[in-house]
Amino acid sequence: MPRWTVEGPEQLTFGPVDSLDVRIVAGRLNVLASEGPPMMEVAELDSTSPLIVEYDEVAKRLTVAYKDLTWDGLLGWLRRDKRMGVLTITVPRTCRVKAGVVSAAAVVGGFENTTHVKSVSAEIVLDGVSGDVNATTVSGQVESRAMSGDLAFKSVSGELTVAGGTPRRLRANTISGRITADLTLRPTGHVTLNSVSGGILVRLPENADADVTIRSTSGHLVSNFDQLHNDARPGQRTMAGRLGGGMASLSATTVSGEVTLLKGEKR
Repeated sequence: MPRWTVEGPEQLTFGPVDSLDVRIVAGRLNVLASEGPPMMEVAELDSTSPLIVEYDEVAKRLTVAYKDLTWDGLLGWLRRDKRMGVLTITVPRTCRVKAGVVSAAAVVGGFENTTHVKSVSAEIVLDGVSGDVNATTVSGQVESRAMSGDLAFKSVSGELTVAGGTPRRLRANTISGRITADLTLRPTGHVTLNSVSGGILVRLPENADADVTIRSTSGHLVSNFDQLHNDARPGQRTMAGRLGGGMASLSATTVSGEVTLLKGEKR
């Protein structure tokens, strides 16, 4: 199995790649879908330890990581030396992608298979990614652009922003992070947003067809849609109703955070 030890700027080209596993600490990571041959370009690398690159020709699997940086050990790197690198990796859009960063900003774009991203404090941008997408952060922000597919987001204090999404499924859970979503719902779309103290803001087209339920224990509830009706009881505030003909579903729940549902233009 070909193996490289990368200690500085370098460019590598690989054979067919069906799955990618990349883990770095600080700096910047770009993982992009491409029609060309799989490649990795290291523009900058400042580290006491080299990057280890392994290419399994039989399994068509590419792995890029520091030797002692595991998926389960990402959090511990906040208290260790900062290994900085600037990497761009291009692989086919059908490639399965796992990308883990500690504080390195990351862009993952154009994939349509299974994509897993994990961050401690870094910002992650998911651009035009479809398929089954899973994003996990501690305090890092995740921005999803032009999403179509399934997105599961989980964080402690990180924020989620969904811009121009048309999800099949969107599930977001955070403790204190804010959730902002500008969505067009498919007829079978299902959106579930949960936060403890973080605010939730959702914008839907004025001609949306969805069954909507928004709840908060003590937070304020706001809606631009007249079809939603208030039900305030001790320990529970609810606004619910059917927009258009229903079909899709939207649920947003907080303990103390504010939930706002805005009306956008027809789509």
